[in-house]
Amino acid sequence: MKTDIDPRSLIGRKAFDRNGNKIGTIDEVYLDDATGAPEWAAIRTGLFSRDAFVPLEPSEVIEGALWVPFERALIKDAPDFGVGRHLSPEQELQLYHHYGLDVTSPPPPPDRDFGHLAGSDEA
Repeated sequence: MKTDIDPRSLIGRKAFDRNGNKIGTIDEVYLDDATGAPEWAAIRTGLFSRDAFVPLEPSEVIEGALWVPFERALIKDAPDFGVGRHLSPEQELQLYHHYGLDVTSPPPPPDRDFGHLAGSDEA
């Protein structure tokens, strides 16, 4: 997100698409597991409809509302994972692909040889 706004203050704000069409109201904000930074917003798209996940980067908060740089139809067609649950890395990857965003893979974990801790020849 291009602002340092507290993610908790996003709850209840209105959200608009790139053309200024109202998408809905932000229900929840999801944080990145590794960094704790706000990554996704779940937007209630209507009274009886589901929530749609939108990326907070490259979205912007302007005059108290979240402006998402995608068209409303694309947002409403985003994969539905339900709200109130943790987004798995696979679900996040699906969302990144849906929005056509660049996904950089995290570096692989370092190779660690724990053989010396149990059953090794080292003394």
